[in-house]
Amino acid sequence: MIRVALITVGNKESANRMFKEKIVDNLLQNFQGEEVYYRNISGDFGVLQEELFNITERGLADIILTTGGTGFARRNVTPEATMAVIEKETPGITELMRKETAKKYPAVALSRGRAGIRKSTLIINLPDEEEEVIESLKSLFDIIPLGVEALKRDYINHKYHELKLW
Repeated sequence: MIRVALITVGNKESANRMFKEKIVDNLLQNFQGEEVYYRNISGDFGVLQEELFNITERGLADIILTTGGTGFARRNVTPEATMAVIEKETPGITELMRKETAKKYPAVALSRGRAGIRKSTLIINLPDEEEEVIESLKSLFDIIPLGVEALKRDYINHKYHELKLW
């Protein structure tokens, strides 16, 4: 079971709630996951950075998906907040996502979204348009469970070796 945290970035609370339900339903069915966390936050860099940090630090989720805040406008800082938190970038995820999604929605090529790993959590920035988010997730359905499983194995191996040292 994959534990999923979803953070919507923006000020459209009611629209984000409906949007969230569609995304999470789609995601949970295809990733065989469970929603463990949801929050709608403003596009403030510090708030988003702290939110990502706290979720990963506490090990609350296997994957964090952010929606929104990846465009060209100055107020869009989701990629920058993500890069400030992650320990390793995973560019192949966003490359695949943009390549596949742009076939149907060319404007997604303008997304500056990033993906990376902090501790044992995968963080992926998704665009903010509902259709683009769903198409982006579809492009990742086959690889996300593999990535999450690899992170879980690594975490277990790391903990095992820590215990053997004592």
